[in-house]
Amino acid sequence: MPTINKALLKSIEQLAWEAGEAIMQVYRRDFAVEIKADNSPLTEADKAAHAIIARGLQALTPDVPILSEEDTQSFKGANAEGFYWLVDPLDGTKEFIKRNDEFTVNIALIEEGRPVLGVVVAPALKLAYLAARGLGAFKADDDGQWQPIRAASPPLKGQPWRVLGSRSHADSRLSSWLGELGKYHLQPMGSSLKACFIAEGNADVYPRFGPTSLWDTGAAQAVVEQAGGRVVTFDDQPLGYAMLEDATPVQVLNPDFVVWGRPSTLR
Repeated sequence: MPTINKALLKSIEQLAWEAGEAIMQVYRRDFAVEIKADNSPLTEADKAAHAIIARGLQALTPDVPILSEEDTQSFKGANAEGFYWLVDPLDGTKEFIKRNDEFTVNIALIEEGRPVLGVVVAPALKLAYLAARGLGAFKADDDGQWQPIRAASPPLKGQPWRVLGSRSHADSRLSSWLGELGKYHLQPMGSSLKACFIAEGNADVYPRFGPTSLWDTGAAQAVVEQAGGRVVTFDDQPLGYAMLEDATPVQVLNPDFVVWGRPSTLR
């Protein structure tokens, strides 16, 4: 059973930065784009980051299985203690292809269906967000220093909600939901950065309609929750990560969800 402590969190952060550097090596030059069976893009950066992370996690915690976006076939379920690693080696591949810097490396530790440790590294922006149960949530820039972060309270009466929306995945249901929210300012953003911005208090809410996968949200959810925020379905249930013995396509999809800052009376 992995011990959730500062040393483990630091090791995962270092591993994510290593994967991030491999991604940046591809980012700085021309690269080819493949289209996967689910019509999502894949680059050599995704593959290189996956190889680094898988190798590193196996060395750190050989008894903890790994579910990665780039290798769902090898995953046979959580271990006997209910742990597994959940990895998106390159979250925001579309943003990577567009070269807008809004892509991340996501690594989460899941215990009994809940994210208890998470690291999100944005290599092009030289930012990291990290959190673990019992330790809190932190932000680090290229100086490597961990600065505690905390999600913001809801806006005061009459003030607009600071809303984040997906840059590459529009959905018609968003307009209707925002109409019920009240006064708001909408900012588009890519990858797990949206949830992390809420965790550090720079935005209030991120509603997500449309398909996402477990590896898109696990690491950032750990950061948000440890910063005092919430990641819940529209039925107000926390996103869960319990898996059966094989990672089928249906199982790895999330329901629609919303990321909130600190508790709000609006539900």
